[in-house]
Amino acid sequence: MADPISRDDIPPHKDPSAAGGFLIALGMLGGAGVGFAIGEATPGFLIGTGVGAVAAVLVWVRDRR
Repeated sequence: MADPISRDDIPPHKDPSAAGGFLIALGMLGGAGVGFAIGEATPGFLIGTGVGAVAAVLVWVRDRR
């Protein structure tokens, strides 16, 4: 009996992509912590979120290559 799934039908294995969401979360928490320490928690949170988002985009661009 023939195998219903041949090796030709299986797509090639792709390496797992890098996760940038961790960098966003780390930026949020780190920015809020630093902002809280200097008395400006909200701006610290927003700046940390921005830095984390930029880092996540850089990881995404690097991973696409």
